[in-house]
Amino acid sequence: MAEYIYTALKEDNVTLVSGRVNAVDTVEARRKVRAMGLIPTSFQDASAKTKKTKGDKQVIQALSLREKIDFTSTLEILTSTGIPIIEALLFIEQNSDSQRIRKITHEFRQQIIGGSTLGETLEKYRNIFGRVYIGLIKAGEDSGELDKTLVRMLDLLKKQDAVKGKVIGALIYPAIVVLLAIVAIIVMLVFVFPAFDEMFNNLGKPLPWITRACMDMGIFIKTYWALCLVSVIVVIVVANQAYQFPRVRNFCDKCVLHIPMLSDMLKYSNFSNFIAVLQVSYEAGIPIVDCLFLANLTIDNFILKNAIMQAAAKVQQGTHLSVALKNVEEVPTMMTFMVATGEQSGRLGDSLYHCVNFIDKKLDAVIDGFTKLIEPLLMVFIGVIVGILGLALYLPLFQAYQQ
Repeated sequence: MAEYIYTALKEDNVTLVSGRVNAVDTVEARRKVRAMGLIPTSFQDASAKTKKTKGDKQVIQALSLREKIDFTSTLEILTSTGIPIIEALLFIEQNSDSQRIRKITHEFRQQIIGGSTLGETLEKYRNIFGRVYIGLIKAGEDSGELDKTLVRMLDLLKKQDAVKGKVIGALIYPAIVVLLAIVAIIVMLVFVFPAFDEMFNNLGKPLPWITRACMDMGIFIKTYWALCLVSVIVVIVVANQAYQFPRVRNFCDKCVLHIPMLSDMLKYSNFSNFIAVLQVSYEAGIPIVDCLFLANLTIDNFILKNAIMQAAAKVQQGTHLSVALKNVEEVPTMMTFMVATGEQSGRLGDSLYHCVNFIDKKLDAVIDGFTKLIEPLLMVFIGVIVGILGLALYLPLFQAYQQ
């Protein structure tokens, strides 16, 4: 006879309960639970549950930003109407379109039934939800305002999704144009230039160096295309691995901050998420130093991250937030001014909210300017490529006509 952990609804079809029952199989276990006046919803072998290891939890894949938004949105709607957290998780588990959400929600529900809080359960899946999400949920539970915290968390996730979409939208157009230009160059070198090889040989004159170089490059790519493809993949993998080293990443992030327009877009996109998390965590009642550490987790650039960490250390020593941020060269002046105003007036939360709007408007202006600037630059880039290929193709003919 085995022991089963059951989850069941009371006769009111609202209250969810759990317990243990001894039975030969799940059929007998279900019959015994029904005899108690309960409606069984799920059974789990208790011995099988005790054999689970920590490695089993890692099987669950990380949720995408869109999946986090869907999960948080549904949970916020259900809890705001007074539905208990366990029943809200059961609804998500049974009705979510995402297999990963259903799986993680099932794990959440089982652990909360076992006595864990939502924050404690999330802590076990930090690699899935991240420290910012977990920190805010814990603060909401400690303050008794989980429903309000879920609303703030949902707004924060939507904002991060919007910022990510803006940056990707600004970069995808030039990336596609550059990729198409590379494809066009390869097609010209591999197929077009060899078609003129016989005609060039009949001219009886040595080819210009630029034409000879294009011909040789086309022959090399056509002959060793597999080697070229492998080389490109190796370069990408090596560059990605090298970027993981702190010194290399620090150097690259520092160089990016000196590229006009791109540096502004990078800074404002990072500070947009930073200020948003700072504002949400501050309103959730988290101490300002912890708010800074949580907000700093959203910054991707090493230079900016280290600068904010130094500012957080000064705040921890007793320095005002505005004074600490003022010493960070990359922080916009308006941002420090608004934080200082909020500290002086005792309404830092409102000032951070207005600061979020300011950063968002600046980011929109920077992206708009970047888009307008990149279009003529791409036209010049394409024109230079066309000019070089055209010169390499027709320069031998021009020389022959002159002679």
